[in-house]
Amino acid sequence: MQFFLKKNNNRQKIVIMLIVLLMCISCIYAAAKKASSISTKNPSNSDSVKILARLINGEARGEPYLGQVAVGAVVMNRVKDPKFPNTIPGVIYQKGQFSCVKDGNFDKPIKEGSTVYKAAEEALNGADPTNGAIYFYNPKTAKSDWLFTRPTVKTIGNHRFAK
Repeated sequence: MQFFLKKNNNRQKIVIMLIVLLMCISCIYAAAKKASSISTKNPSNSDSVKILARLINGEARGEPYLGQVAVGAVVMNRVKDPKFPNTIPGVIYQKGQFSCVKDGNFDKPIKEGSTVYKAAEEALNGADPTNGAIYFYNPKTAKSDWLFTRPTVKTIGNHRFAK
């Protein structure tokens, strides 16, 4: 009986050691994968900056820099608002919300020297020249009468920002 317990005890130790070893390998792999996705050279490489910059490029390419930051801020304000999806891609790809996603401008290349990456970074870091707006539109091109019923909190360039 004693031999059986001793032998069983060694098996348990080996199983526990293998489990611990697998957990360590899993943690190391996860840490390495996360580290490889973070660029220390260019902060504009993060997925959030890229997707937000693409939206800003599609919606506010010809707008003043402050207007570009404001468009990014609207996305960030929506992420925080319970009426909208709680992720940046969720907000951007929500059906019918941004014309550039529908018309293909979202996928246009960003020109060299464009300020949209910097504007996206500012919006991600909390800059909000709109004071909490969750909508924006160009009154010359907007097709939704509903947008005109929203209280305008700021006008920057060709865009009105509303709550």
